[in-house]
Amino acid sequence: MASWKERLRKTPSDETRLVHLGRDPQGQHGFVNPPIQRGSTVLFPTVETLLAFDSEYTYGRRGTPTTKALCDAMTELEGGHQSWLAPSGLAAVTMAMSAFLEAGDEVLITDNVYGPGRRVAGRLFKKFGVTDRYFDPAIGAGIAELFTERTKLVMTESPGSQTFEMCDLPAITAACRARNIWVSFDNTWATPLYFKPLAHGADVVIQAATKYVTGHADTMMGIVTTNERAAPFVNRAYEDLGMCSAPEDAFLALRGLRSMAVRLARHNASALEIAQWLAVRPEVERVLHPALPSCPGHEIWKRDFKGASGLFSIVLKPYSDKALAAMLDGMALFGMGYSWGGYESLMVPFDPKPQRTATEWRYQGPALRLHIGLDDPEDLKADLEAGFERLAAAS
Repeated sequence: MASWKERLRKTPSDETRLVHLGRDPQGQHGFVNPPIQRGSTVLFPTVETLLAFDSEYTYGRRGTPTTKALCDAMTELEGGHQSWLAPSGLAAVTMAMSAFLEAGDEVLITDNVYGPGRRVAGRLFKKFGVTDRYFDPAIGAGIAELFTERTKLVMTESPGSQTFEMCDLPAITAACRARNIWVSFDNTWATPLYFKPLAHGADVVIQAATKYVTGHADTMMGIVTTNERAAPFVNRAYEDLGMCSAPEDAFLALRGLRSMAVRLARHNASALEIAQWLAVRPEVERVLHPALPSCPGHEIWKRDFKGASGLFSIVLKPYSDKALAAMLDGMALFGMGYSWGGYESLMVPFDPKPQRTATEWRYQGPALRLHIGLDDPEDLKADLEAGFERLAAAS
């Protein structure tokens, strides 16, 4: 008879697999959740096994049964070869870059990339002799025209987590494979439930598990998953950088995985409802949500993605800073805070102009990034309606 794990691998639905991946009740006295296994020292039975590191676990930094359970679950969900944990999404980005870049190399980065990742490329890796260049997210196969002999890595993110441009990942990866250039993809927005970058040609997938994986705004974590050919490079970077994540955080991430499908379905439906409501508001210039046919890149989203999450942006018509503050300061249900992916609804203003080098942000009005949490959408609309009234009154 096939084992429990073998039967699970034949289950086609990710929603069902989420409930079971990364746990083994038969191996843990029937308890359904894996225990939190803390530890630094691991004892070896013989000198031979000690010197050869011939053990599944060798040192706490390299993993415990709890962190391995999460890595195994994410590897299965992403359809990858191996996964590693990092203490934050930014740490995961740094680890992925360290895996492939050396002095004299060049990295090409989508112009709508996660802002702190841009800083790591332009400040940290620049000190080590790496050049960063940026490209239009809509470049597609045209990225081949940017390659030089020094190009080693292309970093993609789709949609961008502020301005929501989509990239054509299959076209980019095909161009990169022809030149033996590595491709990474930040999949935090869609999660492996709604998009699988490795199946579309990426070598490395980055998740800020701080967001939807944990889902409760109480854990910092990054996850890197790779295909087989990229795994040795990332594993070396993982060791060299001393990356690790606490077993307690891994436990919380595993707990978050169990409900991620139902949470994402609610985020998806509620955000789309709010986005459509905002699209006809007189105060709004543009709604940037890839699932809307009016949003640039919608056709790519429709072709490659199974769903959308709760994060999108809007651009207001021109209003003063005073009017915008009157709107935001009085919100009752939308909090102002960085990060996203938890149960709460958030709204923050942003200005992408200072970070753009390959593209131009053409809008004149203020931009707001919204995360639609698990609140009732009608309550959120009422909160927004009151906010727009304050915006108008202060104008």
